[in-house]
Amino acid sequence: MLCLRISRRVLFIWIALAAYLGMPPSALAMETLRVLAWPGYADADLVKIFEQRHGVHVDVTLVDNDDVLREKMAADQGAHFDVIAANTAEMVHYIDSGLIQPIDTQNIPNLRKQLPRFRPLSAIPGITRAGRVYAIPYTYSEMGLIYDRRRFKTTPSGYADLWNPRYAGQVLLFDGGTHNFSLAALALGLDPFHIPPGARQQVLKKLLALRRNALAFYKLPEEATQLFREQSAALLFANYGSQQVKQLRDAGADIGYVVPRNGVLAWLDCWAVSHGARNKALAEAWIDYTLEPAVSHALSARQGLANTLEATGAAHANASGRVIWLQPVEDDAWRNRLWQRILSGERESRLLQ
Repeated sequence: MLCLRISRRVLFIWIALAAYLGMPPSALAMETLRVLAWPGYADADLVKIFEQRHGVHVDVTLVDNDDVLREKMAADQGAHFDVIAANTAEMVHYIDSGLIQPIDTQNIPNLRKQLPRFRPLSAIPGITRAGRVYAIPYTYSEMGLIYDRRRFKTTPSGYADLWNPRYAGQVLLFDGGTHNFSLAALALGLDPFHIPPGARQQVLKKLLALRRNALAFYKLPEEATQLFREQSAALLFANYGSQQVKQLRDAGADIGYVVPRNGVLAWLDCWAVSHGARNKALAEAWIDYTLEPAVSHALSARQGLANTLEATGAAHANASGRVIWLQPVEDDAWRNRLWQRILSGERESRLLQ
């Protein structure tokens, strides 16, 4: 009788804990796949299909910028996540830091369905090392310019329009030091990823001029959509690319989208398996699942992003210019430290000391 009472008490506690966590009691006994990704990469209905197929629970953590992603992965050497999504430039950092591990591509049969431009994987900078594959391409976009068609008689020609005095106080920019330094360097004709010490003051002056043109800074695409409509922005640097185009058009905004032909920054997001993954095979099963045609197509249909399986759809036909894929930069810490000072409104004389 005593044993029965104790068992009932344990069962009651078990059920109460499950209710508190917002999941069925059976989920407490399930294995959990921990996914660290961007909004739209792991929608609830698609996650549910994977859970049911594999008899697991999927815990999704969303991030809004690369710095947050780095912070989360740095904690306990990636022990809190199993699979992550990041761009190719960031993958170099994770490989160098030992935060991700090689992937067994034999566990990802859907690789054969990807477009030829994403095969072989060794041809994509940043995702392989010493013959081993560390990341699998998933989605990509150019970082073009979105503009209010009612305010432009002619289509913007390139990133230089972000500095045009005509649009002072009407430009929406991404709140990220790394990419904004790359924008300024590119506008000056410099290598956007390797700013030499002798050119740093020149780039800082260019960024200060950009800040004076800014209406506001955003972090997430949804925030940019709201600001663009409510604050009557004329021009927007689309850090999330075609995803933002879709969101604004869905919201009824009369916009155009241009990919600068004289050079456009672009990102390629990939899946990788964390060094701290509890079940590597399950993490690889997730990656393979996202490369199923229905799942990849859902990403494009819902988010407006290109996927790696379809040659048409989310990709924009005007992307005929020089595409500059993101690369690791010369000094992330310096860029982000100076960017925060610029955002705070620090005087130019102090910044240039």
